[in-house]
Amino acid sequence: MARSGDPPEGAPEGLPGGGEDEYRSVVFDESFVRAARLQEYSARERLAEHTEAVRRRPAWRPRGGSRPGALALVLVVALAFAAAIYAGARPFQPLPDRPAEPLRSTIVPLAPRGAVPGGDPDDLYARSPAAAFHTGAAGVALPSARRTTHFTESQVVAALHTVQDYLVRSALTPDVLTGGSVRPVRLLLDPDQLAQFDRSVTSPADDGRHAATGWLVRFDPDEVALATTAVRARGTIRVTEGLSDALEVTTDHTFVYALRPAAADGDTAAASLFTVRRELRFRFDREDLRMHRTELVSSHVLAGPQSCSADAAGAMRPLLAGRSATTEGPAVTDPYARDRAATPLCGTLAPHAQPTG
Repeated sequence: MARSGDPPEGAPEGLPGGGEDEYRSVVFDESFVRAARLQEYSARERLAEHTEAVRRRPAWRPRGGSRPGALALVLVVALAFAAAIYAGARPFQPLPDRPAEPLRSTIVPLAPRGAVPGGDPDDLYARSPAAAFHTGAAGVALPSARRTTHFTESQVVAALHTVQDYLVRSALTPDVLTGGSVRPVRLLLDPDQLAQFDRSVTSPADDGRHAATGWLVRFDPDEVALATTAVRARGTIRVTEGLSDALEVTTDHTFVYALRPAAADGDTAAASLFTVRRELRFRFDREDLRMHRTELVSSHVLAGPQSCSADAAGAMRPLLAGRSATTEGPAVTDPYARDRAATPLCGTLAPHAQPTG
C-alpha cells in the first residue's frame, strides 16, 4: 500500500522510501543558502525583462570575520614556514671543544727515619695505618651521583666511572705497577694530552710536566717486585662544576704496596710497605663524557720511604726492608693525614706511617 506522498503506483523499485528519502540527510541551513554565489530570481522578478535566469551575489562572509585578520594569519603561517626552512638549511655548528690543558705534576719523596721495617706482607699491613683499608678496587669507592647546574646525573655517573677506571688502572693494575704496560692508562686520556703522556713515559723528567709518576704509579722492575698484588687503598672523590662546559672531579687516595727486592732470592726476602698519596684533579667536557675519557689536570704525589735525592720521575725508588735514607726531609709529613699542610720538595715520613714493632 502506498504511503501519503508516494505516487499512486508506489515507490520506484529499489528505492524503498521513495525518491524524497534519498535527500533527507541533506540539510540546507541558512549559512549554506547565504553562501551560494548564484540566486534565482523570484516569480515577480522573472516577469520583468531579464536576460539572465539567475543573478550573482557577493561572496558571503561569516559575521565577525574580516579580510585583514585572515591576511595576518596567512602572513604568520608563511613566516613560520620560511623560518623553518631557513633553520633546516643552515648546517649545525657545535660549540668548539676547548683544548685540554697540559698536566701539572709534583712528586715529593718521603724519607724514613731509621731503617725501613720488614716482614710478612699481611703482618706489616696489620701493624700499619693501612690495616683498616680496603683491598684493590674496593678501596676506590664512588660517592652518590647528583646532577649539577649544567650536567645531568647520568653525565656525572659517567665521569665518576671514568675516574674510578683511571685510578684502578694507574695505581692497582699489576702490569702497570711493574712497568709492563701503560696502554690501559693511555686509553682513558683526552687525545690532546697523549703527546705529553708519551713523552713522560719515554723520556721522563722532573720538570713538573713530564714525570711518568705524575700519571701513574710505577716501580723499576729491575729493582722491585710486588710481594702481593693485594694493594690496600682508601680515599675520597668529589665532583664539582667549574665552567658551564666542564665537569671537574677531585680525588685524594692513599695506596699502600707490599714490595720485595727483584733479585733472584727476592721471594725469600722480607717485604716492606711503600705508601703513595695521590691527589688528582680531572676535567671532563661533554665529548670526554661521551667517549669515556678524561683530562688529568693536576697531580700531587707523596711517596715513601724514598731518599730525598731519589729521581722518581720515571719510576718510584723505594727503600726496601732494612735500608735507611742518607738524609731526612725538613718537615715530618704524614701521607695518611686528610688535612695535609703544604709539603716541601722532600719530607720526612712520619714514624707512625710505618709498621710498628
